[in-house]
Amino acid sequence: MIFRFEKLALVSIMVSVIFITLGHTMFDATAEAEPTHEVAQGCNRKAFVVLLDVGHTPEAPGAISARGVTEFSFNLHLSTSILRRLKSRGFVNTHRLIMTGGKENLHQRSARAQELGAKLLLSLHHDSVQQEYLQQWQFAGEQHSFSDEFSGYSLFVSKKNPFFSLSLAFAEMLGGQLRGKGMHFSRHHAEQVDGERRTILDPLNGIYQFDDLIVLKSAEYPAVLFEAGIIANRREELELRRLRFRNKAADAVTRAVEAFCSWEEIG
Repeated sequence: MIFRFEKLALVSIMVSVIFITLGHTMFDATAEAEPTHEVAQGCNRKAFVVLLDVGHTPEAPGAISARGVTEFSFNLHLSTSILRRLKSRGFVNTHRLIMTGGKENLHQRSARAQELGAKLLLSLHHDSVQQEYLQQWQFAGEQHSFSDEFSGYSLFVSKKNPFFSLSLAFAEMLGGQLRGKGMHFSRHHAEQVDGERRTILDPLNGIYQFDDLIVLKSAEYPAVLFEAGIIANRREELELRRLRFRNKAADAVTRAVEAFCSWEEIG
């Protein structure tokens, strides 16, 4: 198991290597101006430690998109945008956790966050659907699985997290910001099929209860898992690749972190 907290330049090299290996150059990387908005009051940004957990690993890359791109690649690209936005807004103690290996390392994510003194963990993922919803199609001469039935983001919290109330509070703030950006949540995790049947805690903000997610229940600080969208959906996959989407999601996350940090200081 290897933990790497890399500077942006090194991560950019890593991303390039990943996509050369996969044969994909599908992600929009055009620069976009930083938005301007008011600085939240009552928040010691320099002391507020945020950990961005990049879901999955190169060896265990998670879901596969409708065009054959790994979830890990989507997660890594999104984390770059969020990391840059948070640091530009004064959250200089934001760290990114990128791991190698398999599922045996899941507990180590929370342990590393604890070592860093995390005040908040956001685990970044991209979603798929259960097998019964998948169909087959041809793209670039290869057969891939897809489902266009569902789209949208999902947020997860665990009641086994010792800071469940704070986790839920941050999830509500993030869901509100995502909705304010015109994003909608997917209800497919509540479908009555094997592997789903998740309880919706907040239908307005798209928050599910998933008590046994290791990265959430083992955390000794508020923790939320963010599924940014469904990469098995052919149309949504294209949107999720765009820098415009990643910047929109990064701004939503940053505003939610600002609100949560200020709220915690007041509380």
